[in-house]
Amino acid sequence: MNSEKQFLENLAHLRERIKSACDRCHRPVDEVELMAVTKTHPVQAARWAVAAGLERIGENRVQEAAQKRPQMAGPAGLWELIGPLQSNKARLALETVDRIQTVDRLKLVRVLDRLCGELGRDAFPVLLQVNVGEDPAKHGCRADEADRLVDAIRHSGHLKLEGLMTIGELTDDEKRIRATFARLRNLRDRLEHEWEIPLPVLSMGMTDDLELAIEEGSTLIRVGTALFGSR
Repeated sequence: MNSEKQFLENLAHLRERIKSACDRCHRPVDEVELMAVTKTHPVQAARWAVAAGLERIGENRVQEAAQKRPQMAGPAGLWELIGPLQSNKARLALETVDRIQTVDRLKLVRVLDRLCGELGRDAFPVLLQVNVGEDPAKHGCRADEADRLVDAIRHSGHLKLEGLMTIGELTDDEKRIRATFARLRNLRDRLEHEWEIPLPVLSMGMTDDLELAIEEGSTLIRVGTALFGSR
């Protein structure tokens, strides 16, 4: 992991990238939130991020978040799960993080809803992870499954759907990457209209494709390497 000085320099450069992308597509820069992804890095990375004003911390594994978060001294920020969630880790996730971005199947919706009831959690925020490119190597529901999951979350007693999440195509073809993000935005727009619900969060874009994601409407980019260096 980089030094704190290098982290701060990287953060300044990253904010310039975000601003430039927003300027190109005529979006206010405050429409795009930056999440610090601290997976496999020591808890010090999360401390630096929160101290620098990055409110959201992303972790891929529930167990890692549960181990790190109690070690935060002072403000802890908002922790989010951005990796796949097994049903048997759902209780630990609800006890550890502030939002789950990777809800992608009916069974998980039902398990989370039941556990929220047992834990006394109401309106627990979730995002629907959609594999819009239908890449078999990625997690997420298919786009044609989204309505059924939206319906299940809306009729749950304890979950609140705040938006959608996806991972861009792993390719050097910018047109294909952009198309992936555009499909998620279009899906979000349709779901908002047909279900008459606000879905303000579009979580898409990482270190290598954040400009394309912002230009296609991302409201939350998830960045680790560009902030903290290689793992």
